[in-house]
Amino acid sequence: MAEQPHVLVRDLVKTYRVHEREAGAGASFRSLFKRKYKEVEAVKGVSFQLMPGEVVGFLGPNGAGKTTTLKMLSGLLYPTSGEARVLGFEPWKREAAYLRQLSYVLGNRSQLAWDIPAMDSYLVNQAIYEIPEKQFRETLDELVALLDLEKLLKKPVRGLSLGERMKCELAASLLHRPQVLFLDEPTLGVDVTMQNRIRQFVAEHNRRYNATVLLTSHYMADVTALCKRVIVIHHGKLLYDGDLAALSEKFAPFKQVRLDLQDMASAERAKEFGEVHSQEGTKVTLRLPREKTSSVVARLLAELPVIDLTVEDPAIEEVIDQVFQGVEA
Repeated sequence: MAEQPHVLVRDLVKTYRVHEREAGAGASFRSLFKRKYKEVEAVKGVSFQLMPGEVVGFLGPNGAGKTTTLKMLSGLLYPTSGEARVLGFEPWKREAAYLRQLSYVLGNRSQLAWDIPAMDSYLVNQAIYEIPEKQFRETLDELVALLDLEKLLKKPVRGLSLGERMKCELAASLLHRPQVLFLDEPTLGVDVTMQNRIRQFVAEHNRRYNATVLLTSHYMADVTALCKRVIVIHHGKLLYDGDLAALSEKFAPFKQVRLDLQDMASAERAKEFGEVHSQEGTKVTLRLPREKTSSVVARLLAELPVIDLTVEDPAIEEVIDQVFQGVEA
């Protein structure tokens, strides 16, 4: 029997009816009797599926429809039209059997009670999710070890730093061992060291429990570290769904060649071989069409005094920027 997807989305649409009025006291008074509305399409017919154990990046600029999609999949919003199934459930019915297998983590929202220690909130979650005592203690011990939480559990949440609170938030979201994990900016606002710890932790949770993860992040390092596949949306529409490595080939049809040359004269000559992306002294980075890269590199090595040469794909941030520029154009 073929393996069934954990998340299945077909032609999902979400349209908001938004009140509009002009500024000023007169407009305020008129709006009491006659309101103007406009319809805003936040998500426009998005379709995709996630198989068990996949970790997929969900990318797009602010306002692209990422969070709206995640809220529909977690059952917080009803769609205007379309279909979604998560673990076989219709999310917006919010059945208890479904909610016990799901977790939705927002980097800018807190589920922990502010004035009590995180451990007290964990005990509340144990009761809510009806986690057996043995499983609760085993999972808690794993989370404490992986996230280094031992010294934090008894501190009131208001006394924790942002990074410490995010670690405690993640632990709270995973105590019931969810099969599907929606992460919306999980490393928002934390320092680089903590970002790395959170990435390692998500990867370990995925490995241990074969959990399916859909991740949004403005930190591309989160995506490149965790995701082989990405889904890109813009203005509510799906632009790309596929391999992260293939994204560069599809949307950025060029390679970057980094050169370290013996002298400035050679650095100036290098500009004749392709588009200059950057230059710092005798170090020059060229952008070359993919199909011409091999031949141009051969000429560079033959004709210039090259100390070092590296050929690479453009940074994923640049590729994503190319995607959105192309859409706007």
